[in-house]
Amino acid sequence: MARASGINMERETMQYREHHSNTRGETEIDKRLGGTLIAVGLGVAAAGFAGRYAFQLWKPLGLVLSQTVRKMPTSAFSSHYYKGGFDQKMTKREASLILGISPTSTKSKVRDAHRRIMVLNHPDKGGSPYMAAKINEAKDILDQELRR
Repeated sequence: MARASGINMERETMQYREHHSNTRGETEIDKRLGGTLIAVGLGVAAAGFAGRYAFQLWKPLGLVLSQTVRKMPTSAFSSHYYKGGFDQKMTKREASLILGISPTSTKSKVRDAHRRIMVLNHPDKGGSPYMAAKINEAKDILDQELRR
């Protein structure tokens, strides 16, 4: 019997140790969690104050920016593109604008420009058949001018 009571005492001692070690571990976890929650809360508050300040600063900055954009010439934004549609009969100037080369370019430059643009606008690759026809027409016109 003494032996049985010794085993029971050991069990109770182990249970007591396990219970108190878990309690101590849980309090450490609770302290860490509390610190983390406080840090997250302070971060959210800082982000809110920074956002509020940015919105207050944005109003005058937006007015200055919009006035500056209005003062800029419109040609600064669209200098690389030709405004307007196609002419009824394509000219040498229009053909060179389509291919993006000089009207006095060599035959090899015309061929290279045509190939580069056709790769991007080919109907088999999702391009427009109309645009492909205009690109081919531009190449033909520039080739005819070089033959003369």
